[in-house]
Amino acid sequence: MDEKTLADFRRSRDEFLGSSRRSPLPRHLRRDFGGLDYFEGNGALDLHLDYHPVEPTPVEIGTSDGHVRTYYRAAKLSFNIEGEPVELTALRSPGHPGLFLPFRDATSGSESYGAGRYLDLEDPVDGKLHVDFNLAYNPYCAYSDDYSCALPPHENWLTVPIRAGERSFK
Repeated sequence: MDEKTLADFRRSRDEFLGSSRRSPLPRHLRRDFGGLDYFEGNGALDLHLDYHPVEPTPVEIGTSDGHVRTYYRAAKLSFNIEGEPVELTALRSPGHPGLFLPFRDATSGSESYGAGRYLDLEDPVDGKLHVDFNLAYNPYCAYSDDYSCALPPHENWLTVPIRAGERSFK
C-alpha cells in the first residue's frame, strides 16, 4: 500500500473514532480525541501470499467478556517476519464476507493492544491473498469495556513482533 493510501485509511479511521455516533470511544473521550498512535508504515509487512485453503473445521474462540464464538478455519498463511518463519490461520465467520485474521505478537501488551489486533482480508484473487499488517487494528474492546471482542486463538500467537498498524490506545 502506498503512503498516501495508508495515510487516507488512517485519517478515515481517526475521523470515525473521533466523531461517529457508532464510535466505540466513550463520548467524553471523543471530544479531545486527536487520533490514534500507529507504527510507521512498513512495506515489508504488506504481503501477497499464496492461498492455501484448509478443511473448514470449527474453532471455538473466547471473547473479552467470557463468552465463546465459533469461527471456521479457512486457510493457513505461511511467511517470514525478519527472517523468522511464522504461520497464522485465517478464519471465516458464517454470514460475513472475506476472512478474519485475529493475532497476537511480541508487541502485544507493550507496544500494541494486549489482547491482540485484527485484520479483515478480502477473499483471494488468482490464488493470492493480500495481507497488509499496516491495516492491523485494535478491536473495539481496546476502547471500551462495553464491547465483546474475539480473542486470537493460540494458533495465532506469534513470538515475533509485527510493528505495523495500530499501537496501544492511551
